[in-house]
Amino acid sequence: MESALVKDNPLLFPLNKQKTLYDGFITVLERDFRLRVLLPPDGQLKGARLHCCWQLRQVLQGYEHIVKQRLQQSADLVTFILELKTVLVRRRSTPWLEVGLKSRPECRSIPPPRYYSQLISEMETLGWGRLLFIDTEFRTLRLKAEDSSGRQHVLTVKLKSRHPAEAPECSADLPVPLDITWTPQSTLDQLHSQFLLVLESLTEFWEVLDEIDSKTWILEPEKPSRSDTMRRIAIGTNVSIKVELDPRHPKMLPECCLLGAEHVVTPLRNKLNANMHLWNPDSGVLLNLRDVLEIEFPSPATHEKSSFSVECGICYSYRLEAAIPDQVCNDPRCGQPFHQACLYEWLRALPSSRQSFNIVFGECPYCSKPITVKMSAQQS
Repeated sequence: MESALVKDNPLLFPLNKQKTLYDGFITVLERDFRLRVLLPPDGQLKGARLHCCWQLRQVLQGYEHIVKQRLQQSADLVTFILELKTVLVRRRSTPWLEVGLKSRPECRSIPPPRYYSQLISEMETLGWGRLLFIDTEFRTLRLKAEDSSGRQHVLTVKLKSRHPAEAPECSADLPVPLDITWTPQSTLDQLHSQFLLVLESLTEFWEVLDEIDSKTWILEPEKPSRSDTMRRIAIGTNVSIKVELDPRHPKMLPECCLLGAEHVVTPLRNKLNANMHLWNPDSGVLLNLRDVLEIEFPSPATHEKSSFSVECGICYSYRLEAAIPDQVCNDPRCGQPFHQACLYEWLRALPSSRQSFNIVFGECPYCSKPITVKMSAQQS
């Protein structure tokens, strides 16, 4: 039955392994009609449902009950499609139908049948096992890929109606732009191979981040993605370092920003500047940071993350949208952390506070010692 269906209707194919969902086109008198057939779990036609494009509904107008009856009573899908084609041949003599097909703008946006046959051929070469998702218009695909370290990645491909003559839009969760070479002779299999090469070029970058993520407490981002190049690593209570890696040169000295009370951050900053020449690109980033800063980072094996998740002293929450407290009172006896936005609003409301350029000067809400906060770009 399956071979007969494919032979007579090469543009109608199953969308799942159970073969209970068929989608595509049937051709009648050189005209292609889009339809979808949903079969019950047992694969029988009794209880099946038929969804048609608007052109097909127009042709079948007045014959819906007959089509529904034949769908329920046909011996198999091949027999039903044959009977449906017979009905269409009889109805195709309707003269207004030709005018309607030419005048409807949405009809022009539907890719030609060769688009679908080309897509099926390319997917068979690539392998259906690599397809994670395809939308109902057969335009957007999500393809899975695995790098040499076993990391799973997803490539989103948006095909144009003139595929493969026109290059598709491609996107993925990467820290660098996804540069794909495409010609009218290119295929999805070649596209997938290019994506794998890009993944391999970033393997070292992800290995560096995997080590940092597994051996330290990461304060930001909360849920890192494959495209994130920044990590804010906890050093102690209200003290952290923000590092920004270069995806192309991940083992080189990253951009570093120490965050915390000035009396704690200053000695670390001095060590960073004094020991910068010791950075060894052949060693891991985490090991280099330990040697340059002369510290041991708290790890999941030795510390609880709650030790570093101190709430803001103004809003009493740890996360304010995506931000965590990054402003700290410099008085060693206080050391209360605040969100930058909270502290800025607090100081701006005090009559005793003053502003010089983009810095607001005032008093700590807790200990009344001098405290400052920089205005962000959104606040200025």
